[in-house]
Amino acid sequence: MYRLLIVDDEEIITDGLYEVFSNYMPEQLDVYKAYSGTEALQWMKRTRIDIILSDIAMPGMNGLELIKHVHSYWPKCKVVFLTGHSNFDYTYQAIQMDDVKYLLKTEGYDKVIEVIEAMIQKIQQQFEQIKLVEQSREQKDAYQFMEQSEYLRHVLQKKINTPFRQEDLINEFHNFHIKLNPSRDVLLVHGRLTYPKGATYTTKNEIQTYVRAKWNDYMSDKLLNMEIVDRYSDLIWFIQDTEAENHSLHDHLPKYIEGTLELLQQECMYSHELVLSFVISSNFSSWSEVPDKYEQLRQIQQMKINNNVPTILKDDQDTKSISTNYDYSSTNYKLEMMFGHVEANRREAFLQELDVLIDTELSNGNMHEMKEIYYRVGLLLYSYVNQRGWHHVINQFELLLDLDEHASIEEGFAYLRIVAKQLFDYNQKDERDRATHVIETICQYIQQHLSEDLSLVKLAEIHYFNPSYLSHFFKQEKGINLSEYIERCRIKRAKELLERRDLKIKDVCVSVGYVSAHSFTRFFKKVTGKTPKEYRDSLYIH
Repeated sequence: MYRLLIVDDEEIITDGLYEVFSNYMPEQLDVYKAYSGTEALQWMKRTRIDIILSDIAMPGMNGLELIKHVHSYWPKCKVVFLTGHSNFDYTYQAIQMDDVKYLLKTEGYDKVIEVIEAMIQKIQQQFEQIKLVEQSREQKDAYQFMEQSEYLRHVLQKKINTPFRQEDLINEFHNFHIKLNPSRDVLLVHGRLTYPKGATYTTKNEIQTYVRAKWNDYMSDKLLNMEIVDRYSDLIWFIQDTEAENHSLHDHLPKYIEGTLELLQQECMYSHELVLSFVISSNFSSWSEVPDKYEQLRQIQQMKINNNVPTILKDDQDTKSISTNYDYSSTNYKLEMMFGHVEANRREAFLQELDVLIDTELSNGNMHEMKEIYYRVGLLLYSYVNQRGWHHVINQFELLLDLDEHASIEEGFAYLRIVAKQLFDYNQKDERDRATHVIETICQYIQQHLSEDLSLVKLAEIHYFNPSYLSHFFKQEKGINLSEYIERCRIKRAKELLERRDLKIKDVCVSVGYVSAHSFTRFFKKVTGKTPKEYRDSLYIH
């Protein structure tokens, strides 16, 4: 979904264009409006804008001045200048800018729609025209890249009783030719791919390479960044801006990354039907804080509601319940993988690993080793149940740590498999329940705040969602677009208020979120076939 921002100091023009585009392509276009350049900049700071439709001659900050600021926030934003002035100086300045169109207001809505459609097509074509050139995206020395990745994985691990030494970090970054600055704070992004069912190791590696290349396509040259694959097969990016003195970029960087990742998600879904989810750190961390920050992002990723929808989450939501005191002591590789599968809710992968492990141990016939495997898997499941307080979910929960209560080692292993299935089943139900609760909360908020800003960005900010994710998630859960649901709520409330003859129609208009009575009348008639006055009069015809 693309975002269009309409900017004009004449309210009737802004509201009219807003109404036209809000109803024209609701599946493709999320529309916002501003009545001044200053207000438009506030939107730019809050969320990614793909196309801006702006008047040029406005009091205060004019359109040309606005665009200079816009491109400092979102360099790929397309611009359409819509003005009543045919002044040559304005026209000349506008046509010198990249990705800018110039239209006169006298050309009408049809021409404006045509140009916006062309802009959308241009953005889509850019998706298609960017060719993956793997050789240019890889490090010149593959072995050096492997060493760098291995060292950064080491940095992610919290070493108990090992003091952090800045001078060691500086020396190692130099030795491994890591381009990040060890003396400056870093921003972390945690990415998780939902791979196609049955994907081989080679296929997964190819997908990771593709995503890495696309990341580099989208990230500005103002960013220093390096990506690694962690031990759970998730993608981790370390990010810094290259201009330490540019405080505006530094402060805006999390929002810039969030907006850009939305485009990356769209292209991955559009080109390869890949579901890619991110958790972004909202603040920079010192290198000594990186292990705890990484673990926090990883656990937020684990707690997301739906694995089949692209998500962008942030760590500025309520994460008090998430612990960062994780024991990084090494364990058997297969058990490490199984632990990751449990936490990532990868049912089939976990059960497959468990079956292989059990078959291997039973074929070896070493009773001591079989007992050890039983208790290690049992402790893994026991710990997972404890963390979530799901003791009531498992039948005979205490048997997880009591092999002697089973008639045989084979029966004990079968019990572990049953418990694992119960956990995955309950986790799926828990996700469903959480999704229902979130949607109910959003719907209640909308119903209680119809007179206020109910833009997608506003709702996303309140409920700690990314706007694009909220749009997809709401449609998936409710079966209708969020904008359509808001429209239904406003119509229902307007009808209720129109039954009260003591209320003026303009009061009803404001109560359901319309500043302009004219816009409210057009909206109401479009849905009901009657103007508000005609509807009210029809209630009292006997």
